[in-house]
Amino acid sequence: MELDIVRFLENKTILVTGATGFLAKVFVEKILRIQPNVKKMFLHIRATDKQSAIRRLHEELLQKKLFDVLREKWAENFNSIVEKLSPIPGDVSCENLGVHNFDLRSEMWKEIDIIVNSAATTKFDERYDIALAVNAFGAKHVAEFAVRCANIKMLLHISTAYVFGNMTGIIQEKTFHMGEMLNGSGVSVHNTS
Repeated sequence: MELDIVRFLENKTILVTGATGFLAKVFVEKILRIQPNVKKMFLHIRATDKQSAIRRLHEELLQKKLFDVLREKWAENFNSIVEKLSPIPGDVSCENLGVHNFDLRSEMWKEIDIIVNSAATTKFDERYDIALAVNAFGAKHVAEFAVRCANIKMLLHISTAYVFGNMTGIIQEKTFHMGEMLNGSGVSVHNTS
């Protein structure tokens, strides 16, 4: 199965939202390590301009210890791997993910094969309007952006807050169906009107 995933990622263009977040950093590093033949990774970073996005890419991803294995593995070719990363300034709480440059948006819509939505605010005391804009409307904006991508093959939405409830031990990945809960029971909805 892992080999199939590695093959699937070859020559693909991937958009990662929330690219400076904890899980996204690990995802980006892992993809570059196991599939250096990924075509391109657009890294959507909350920033006001390209220079700020580039600075955050270097400070919050590439300079981190997490990328040491990749630096070591690719040594003199590390820069050619890093060149596949294209930092994109924006904000998922905005339409078109806050990507204001029309030519860039058009390029993204034409090239993107996979979108990994990892953008979120994880502050549990965040203002309600901000949490709603990023975590709910942000997911909606990502889905709307994906619909415009001519070659989209996958949209993966990542949510990390309390996804396993109070389960312990090894937790197998599985698909949940509407109404199914982690403990296997369902939720019944009664109309009281």
